Amino acid sequence: MSNATNLTAMAVFSKPLSSHRLTSDSAKAIVNDLTRLYLQNRTRISRAVYLTLFVALINRIRNAIAEQKAASLRRANKSAEKTSAGEGEATGRKKVELNREFFKNLLRLLRICIPGWKSKEFRLLIGHSVFLVLRTMISLYVAELDGRLVSALVRGKGREFLTGLVWWMSVAVPATFTNSMLSYHQCKLSLQYRTRLTNHIHSKYLSQMTFYTLSALDDRIANADQLITVDVAKFSNSLAELYSNLAKPVLDIIIYNYSLSRSVGGEGLFFMSLLVQISANVMRALTPPFGKYVADEARLEGEFRFQHSRLIDWSEEVALYAGHEAEKDTLDKGYFTLIKHVNRILQRRFYHGIMEDFVIKYFWGALGLMLCSVPVFFKLPGTGGMSTGDRTESFVTNRRMLLMSSDAFGRVMFSYKEITELAGYTSRVATLLDVIDDIQAGHFEKKLVSSADTEENASVLRGRGTVTEGSDIEFIDVPIVSPNGDVLVRKLSFAVKPGDHLLIVGPNGCGKSSLFRILGGLWPVYGGKVRKPPFEDIFYIPQRPYLSRGTLRQQIIYPDSLHDMHSKGITDNDLLSVLSTLNLETLIDRPGGFDAEAQWEDVLSGGLQQRVAMARLFYHKPRYAILDECTSSVTLEVERVMYEEAKRLGITLMTVSHRRSLWKYHSRILQFDGQGGFYFGGLDAERRAVLEDEKEDIDLQLRAVPDIEQRIRELEASM
Repeated sequence: MSNATNLTAMAVFSKPLSSHRLTSDSAKAIVNDLTRLYLQNRTRISRAVYLTLFVALINRIRNAIAEQKAASLRRANKSAEKTSAGEGEATGRKKVELNREFFKNLLRLLRICIPGWKSKEFRLLIGHSVFLVLRTMISLYVAELDGRLVSALVRGKGREFLTGLVWWMSVAVPATFTNSMLSYHQCKLSLQYRTRLTNHIHSKYLSQMTFYTLSALDDRIANADQLITVDVAKFSNSLAELYSNLAKPVLDIIIYNYSLSRSVGGEGLFFMSLLVQISANVMRALTPPFGKYVADEARLEGEFRFQHSRLIDWSEEVALYAGHEAEKDTLDKGYFTLIKHVNRILQRRFYHGIMEDFVIKYFWGALGLMLCSVPVFFKLPGTGGMSTGDRTESFVTNRRMLLMSSDAFGRVMFSYKEITELAGYTSRVATLLDVIDDIQAGHFEKKLVSSADTEENASVLRGRGTVTEGSDIEFIDVPIVSPNGDVLVRKLSFAVKPGDHLLIVGPNGCGKSSLFRILGGLWPVYGGKVRKPPFEDIFYIPQRPYLSRGTLRQQIIYPDSLHDMHSKGITDNDLLSVLSTLNLETLIDRPGGFDAEAQWEDVLSGGLQQRVAMARLFYHKPRYAILDECTSSVTLEVERVMYEEAKRLGITLMTVSHRRSLWKYHSRILQFDGQGGFYFGGLDAERRAVLEDEKEDIDLQLRAVPDIEQRIRELEASM
């Protein structure tokens, strides 16, 4: 009874099992048929897939180009709308993008960094590339060596294992040397890029008075010092790092994927690459604009640094106003704005890093394990009859190559952030070069805060006059314009011939400084005609002389060098004679004499600094000298020596001063009234002194009139 029951039960349960086995066998048969069909048409299918991928790539490139053209057109239209509306383009806040403009700017900077294939930078780049290839080949050999070591270990082949271990240690020698050479070449490339860029920028920045014009006549660049010293260094370092972090991973991906396709088949690699590409696109879409963040951070760093340097420049005035609390508020505001921005970047990078690590390390790692298992679970062409040891060796080698390929792809993905950071530095450095080129071409952009009629002043500012060289100085209908755009004098005309010593007087802000800037070539001529001697024939001495860093001799001969001094046939004895004229011979009593070095602006008093500046004038002996309150800190006797010696040397003087003691040294006068008018004519010092005294007496009498009238009323009331 029980046996019959068991047989019945077995029959009942065997039906589903046999049905399941039948279904499994049918599925295997279908898979085998599909596999056989695929292998028979593998070449055709592969060609079709490759052709589809090629067409998709071409279509993607075409769409990208169309998008870039449309974006450029939109930016051009937007810029035109802003211009027509009278709005200036916001400078220093351009949106940093990986677009055609970025690659154009990068190519421009690369041509500066690597000027030619015979340059040192190109040789370093070739050497760096050779070591990158060598490092990849060593890594590929190490992957195969790993497979042999593990295979020998699994098969219990101790001799093979020890032999492989010896080879492993032997490979360490060229591998460590290659790694060190890669690091060395990267640092050298960064240094050479910075040297090339700095020299190029210095040659432009310090020519045609660009360093002055950039700050005085144009406000597109607020902190050129930071761009030259900090951003150029960061750009150079980022460019050198990016080549290492991008070229080697790309090479690794190509070589490792080729080796993997031969081992595991191109089909699995293709589908894995497809999934990787999809996930990479998702990551790219979710990646914040780190390039813009870096550019904004650099701008905020520059503004914070500029605030500190400005406080140093105006420290005395701030101290006299007791404005330390106000300055502290300004500095704190600048600093905390910077810190807030940096914290925002850190927060974005935190979440982006979580996403990146998960996708690159774990999701792609799981795909890699599935790919490496293909030769184990599926029969591929050329893998038949493999032993367990061979399969182990193949798995370990493939696993190692896949890990290195995945790591390389991850570095390519990580390099996107580096590229966006490079885009930020590229944008700032290229903007500096663009503005410098613009300025040297005579185009300035400055936000005007003129108090006068804007349209009236704009008509003057749009004009340009002519400048010619001659033996004398002549202005014909030249407008004098202030830094903020006010037209101070609409048409100034005067002439100074050699020997016509000119005294220039007038209230503050009347145009005296602007006149000197035009003569010095610092200021554009907005109209009329200017004739003046060559630049080297005009020498300018301000009230606060500029003392360079260097020796005492360099203070006297500035801007000449020691070689220039000797080429002029001037010796230290000649310099000593100049110093003796100004009673400065005691300066050479310092240790070192003419070669003594010091912070001269701190060591010398204001009067001594002005005398050193006059010694500089006597050394150069120009045809014309512009003296801007340059005797305000010296005695009348020293002042007399200065002016008499200058006239004895044949220097025509153009003096700005309110000191009556200087009138007798001049024969012409240019007087501004501060209302747009001026007077130019001869100067009779004695007659002007008499008239000035009489004017002062009359002013005193007029100021006493109210008191006299009050006294008369009091007397009349008491009578």
